[in-house]
Amino acid sequence: MSMLRVEDLGVSISTISPLSGVSFDLERGEIIGIVGESGSGKSLTAMSVMGLLPLIGGQVDHGKIEFDGIELTGISENEYRKLRGGRIGLITQNPMTSLDPLKKIGPQVDDVSRLHLDHDKSQAKARTIELLGDLRIPEPASIYHLYPHQMSGGMKQRIVIAMALAADPDLLIADEPTTALDVTVQAQIIRLLGDLVKQRNLSLVLITHDMSVVAQTCDKVMVMYAGTAIERGRVQDIFKSPRHPYTKALIGCIPHGLSKTVRLKGIEGTVPGVAQYPAGCRFHPRCGLAEDICKETVPAFDTAGSRAAACHFALGTAQ
Repeated sequence: MSMLRVEDLGVSISTISPLSGVSFDLERGEIIGIVGESGSGKSLTAMSVMGLLPLIGGQVDHGKIEFDGIELTGISENEYRKLRGGRIGLITQNPMTSLDPLKKIGPQVDDVSRLHLDHDKSQAKARTIELLGDLRIPEPASIYHLYPHQMSGGMKQRIVIAMALAADPDLLIADEPTTALDVTVQAQIIRLLGDLVKQRNLSLVLITHDMSVVAQTCDKVMVMYAGTAIERGRVQDIFKSPRHPYTKALIGCIPHGLSKTVRLKGIEGTVPGVAQYPAGCRFHPRCGLAEDICKETVPAFDTAGSRAAACHFALGTAQ
């Protein structure tokens, strides 16, 4: 049984449909990278899994979200609260929006285990200090008593990770967890997340715009564009021979080496807004392979082995 299975997910907010046709599965101990440019629907997918769509006036229109055999789209908010922060942990991209600036960081982490594991005050504190040590935070007993403003950005992000781990979750969702950090600290946090998955046998959904992070960290990848999934499969297969032109273009944007004579590739144009989603394949206005059928007909997923791509010419791009 998959730890997380999403099938043909569609989301509406008021009269618009910003997300559709999203499907993927994740086993225990695996990491899946959800990748794409800003506006591709990555964070909306995470909000759907976490049951947070009502906060933005959204709802799941169709499809399934199944967590460890539990159909999430049919449960109540009270049932969701028991899972959210408990069996499903969330790591946000900006720790300053997750941490209370007026409260010491130790008690903030304590709150999670006290709520979801029924720990008393002393049990929660002991667990928090142990977690801080596991996350390679020096002198965790002293750090416990600091306020967020007394810590670096990388250290604050580790505190957010500790909060996500405090209730022993089975699934972690990390939404651009290194965006606000410098490059060196980004690498440390990504390595830390990979180690946590192995050590604790967790499942991790890693949302990112960085294909190099996916290549280094993930087992599977789902590529999104303009509110829909366009390719998914095992990382090594997709990086070796991408079947969708957009995936191929994203991989082409990864810098290789330090040569001053090699220019980085880019993708002309921008991701359309929800109101401007084109008919047919949503990538066709930016695609050099597009023909009339691409402008008129939505491509179905074409499956080859462990990979699937939604492109009318997918087989022709697997070179």
